[in-house]
Amino acid sequence: MRFEAFSFGSICIDGVTYEHDVVIDHGMVRKRKKKPSKPFREDFGHTPLSIKEDIPWNCSRLVIGTGTGALPVMDEVKQEARHRHVELVILPTAEAIAKLEEQPGDANAILHLTC
Repeated sequence: MRFEAFSFGSICIDGVTYEHDVVIDHGMVRKRKKKPSKPFREDFGHTPLSIKEDIPWNCSRLVIGTGTGALPVMDEVKQEARHRHVELVILPTAEAIAKLEEQPGDANAILHLTC
């Protein structure tokens, strides 16, 4: 997987540009569907990453890119990662991409592209 460009609101992966949050699951890229997390928006001031979303748990490491740091990750997600023995790496998106490039291993990712 090649990350070719990243800027606010846009990422290019393997020659394809995405202008929405993405989920990477075993090399496949799809749009993050955050609608299940919308009910928690008022509590966080931003739509968080919640356990209600389709999180790609089938991995040894899940990298979450938080944009510039604004994407909240709910405690239930952290608890579920521990329960599943999945290493959870939460970083600003630019750093998350760098981590994925240097240590791709058995990692899946959720990358927030704004904020």
